[in-house]
Amino acid sequence: MNSGKVALGILAGVAVGAVLGILFAPDKGSATRKKIIDKGDGAIDDMKDKLSDFLDGISQKFESIRDEVANAKREEAK
Repeated sequence: MNSGKVALGILAGVAVGAVLGILFAPDKGSATRKKIIDKGDGAIDDMKDKLSDFLDGISQKFESIRDEVANAKREEAK
C-alpha cells in the first residue's frame, strides 16, 4: 500500500474522530460549531503541510533522477 494513502487515511480517521468527539461533547451549539471549525482548520493546515512535504520529496527525487541521467549521458559521450 502506498504510504501517501496510509497517511491520508490516518489523517481522515483523526479528523472524523475529532469531529465525532466534539459533536458528542456537552457544549452549546455555538461552542461546538466553533470547535468544529477550529479542528477543521487545523486538519486542513496539517494536510497542506503533508502535501507540501510530499511534493517536495517528489521534486527532489525528480531532480536526482534528472542529474543521474545527465551524468550517464556525459559518461557515454566520453
